[in-house]
Amino acid sequence: MTDDTLLPVRVVALYRFTPFANHEALRQPLAKLCCSLGVKGTLLLAHEGINGTIAGSDEAMEQVLTHIRALPGCADLGVRESRAAEMPFGRMKVRLKREIVTMGEPDIDPRAVVGTYVEPSAWNELISDPDTLVIDTRNDYEVAVGTFRGAVDPDIATFREFPEWFRKRRDELAAQGRMPKVAMFCTGGIRCEKSTALAKKEGVDAVYHLRGGILNYLETIPEAESLWDGECFVFDKRVTVTHGLKQGQYDLCHACRRPISEEDKRSPLYEEGVSCSACHDERTDTQRQRYAAREQQMKQNKTIS
Repeated sequence: MTDDTLLPVRVVALYRFTPFANHEALRQPLAKLCCSLGVKGTLLLAHEGINGTIAGSDEAMEQVLTHIRALPGCADLGVRESRAAEMPFGRMKVRLKREIVTMGEPDIDPRAVVGTYVEPSAWNELISDPDTLVIDTRNDYEVAVGTFRGAVDPDIATFREFPEWFRKRRDELAAQGRMPKVAMFCTGGIRCEKSTALAKKEGVDAVYHLRGGILNYLETIPEAESLWDGECFVFDKRVTVTHGLKQGQYDLCHACRRPISEEDKRSPLYEEGVSCSACHDERTDTQRQRYAAREQQMKQNKTIS
């Protein structure tokens, strides 16, 4: 069994809600530093803060994290770390965005009010309580590969759909004359900063969220004690991780960017780099022909290199 502490690449997921007066000015120095150190991944900058996942050598990551922590309001930057055998990203991107996690609710401010943070050590007790409504705030394709036992799947394609779903669910519960405790979770914790803020704004008092998200739970809680079933989708070449943040068994459909299993690859609708059973009917013949040409070019480039 591989000792993950010996793997050469340090992967860091980070976010911080903090008001940047001029986030545009932060982009070039940050991108230049990352590129000069061989750090790759994606960082998002917005007026409300910073979010992203990056990877590189230990020395390079220390320099980048020092730079980010020196930005206004980022001294207490939240990070989740893991290791990888090889670089999980193809390039470095620092993007300017309206939101660092897109919910489409401009009045929601996690700096003003959020749910109560719950440490991984107390999470099992909370979600095992029959009076707790456990909500997975992630997208449908993420939920499909793993989630907590008993969690409600909103069946949303994007986080923008979550507010409408939540308000409808809240109204249904209110009509029944009951409003249970609400416990929310997501991959690294950032989506729950906004989803719990939304719930509080919508009048739900007892709102909780998993500190550090699923990644913190999988790193902290022994598998024998875990209430997590399956794997956790991550937005890099590892595709999924399991307990101890070890790389999972899923691959990625390069046409739609959804996770696919070995069983999915046996579908007659699967063609490497072109389609999978989930996206085959979403694409036109012209698109699939373009994907096939791209896949062929990628294979030729690998052969040459």
